[in-house]
Amino acid sequence: MVAPPDNDVLWARALTYAHGGSPALTGVSLGVQEGEILAVSGPRGSGKTTLLRCLSGQLLPDSGEVWFNSSPIHTMSTLARERLRCERFGWIGPEPCLVPELNAWENAALPLLLRGTRRKGAKHAAHEWLDRLDIGDCAGSRPATLLQAQRQRVAVARALAAAPDILFADEPTAPLHGPDREQVLRTITTAARSHGITVVLTGHGTEADALVDRSVSLIDGRRSGSVPAHHAEGSAACSVSV
Repeated sequence: MVAPPDNDVLWARALTYAHGGSPALTGVSLGVQEGEILAVSGPRGSGKTTLLRCLSGQLLPDSGEVWFNSSPIHTMSTLARERLRCERFGWIGPEPCLVPELNAWENAALPLLLRGTRRKGAKHAAHEWLDRLDIGDCAGSRPATLLQAQRQRVAVARALAAAPDILFADEPTAPLHGPDREQVLRTITTAARSHGITVVLTGHGTEADALVDRSVSLIDGRRSGSVPAHHAEGSAACSVSV
């Protein structure tokens, strides 16, 4: 077992994972520097979600290594990985997964409250991010009364309010359409740069290309390339937004 490079806050080597015998990742290696915004692209079924779940400790790879700073996530106990996800990582999925009994600001504040943050401080942080995402007027509403796009914005606010070291965003704009997608992506990336948050996000379109530092691609569970930011911006300039 070899420790990751000093300049990588997140590092994976030769990850393999299979779902019910069907390979999802095959020998994927990846390094992410502190403060970097990395996009993982590829068609549906290419292994993007499985990669993020392995990197964030939600799944243990069948083989290979995952490191956060100098800590080997792949050898941690279940409890240690849960603590890491609660205290250091943030997660946004394609579905909001809110607690139905809590209102919007309580859902957004939940990670802070679970850490022991005082209710007043957690509420302030939640309201701040709900306002930034243009749903501050929904702060007192329960998820069942909100539109799907509004619920997704609450999930984004929940991840950002916790100020994680690393934010994993798995197709975070999937329930959104048109300008809403760009606005939420821009909020995530702007927040990451202003708060020093490292971001690993997935998608299968080009809408994030101009906002990230680097892009890597997966095809059938394998790495197929790495594109630096200036190349990504060039490709975004000649593509049609969706």
